Amino acid sequence: MTGYALPIKRLIKELGKLPGIGEKTATRLATHILRASEDDARRLAECVMDMKARIRLCSVCFNLSEGDHCEICTDTSRDRKVICVVEEPDSLIAIEESGSFRGVYHVLHGALSPLDGVGPENLRIQEFLRRVGENNVEEVIIATNPSVQGEATALLINKCVKDLGVKVTRIALGVPVGGDLRYTDRMTLAKSMEFRRGI
Repeated sequence: MTGYALPIKRLIKELGKLPGIGEKTATRLATHILRASEDDARRLAECVMDMKARIRLCSVCFNLSEGDHCEICTDTSRDRKVICVVEEPDSLIAIEESGSFRGVYHVLHGALSPLDGVGPENLRIQEFLRRVGENNVEEVIIATNPSVQGEATALLINKCVKDLGVKVTRIALGVPVGGDLRYTDRMTLAKSMEFRRGI
């Protein structure tokens, strides 16, 4: 960053804190913002501040929401007897965009990772168990990521919910549609075999 004025360096440093943004990309973004009109730069800054001021967590499912309850929790057509548990709001959005699920969600805001200091008490597991116990839930779909942390979280949720007499299912993991087996990693192929089904 040598040669840039201090305000540009500061912006590059802040943009570089965003996930997936390295120093080169942060520099490109900063110089783009610098070249943008004052109105465009102001709108960008206002959008960021408006989002920070207005977005909160839904008091029911912990999805991102503008009000006390998110759009999904206020939708009376949703099946409240089926809860899909996800790690982050991004996962919820991905499932929603598939159009394949009409139940409700519970967002944990992370996954178990003892090495990073993330234990059960750091996730929204207690709130989830309270929901299951109070709402006549019939099925819990665990849709955590297929990572070591996601699998550990899925096992913990399964263990906790089993005692409540609720059906627990896990999303299928395997080869993506249009994928080529030659280029599929061993873990994915192993999961594909494990979760095979009749045709």
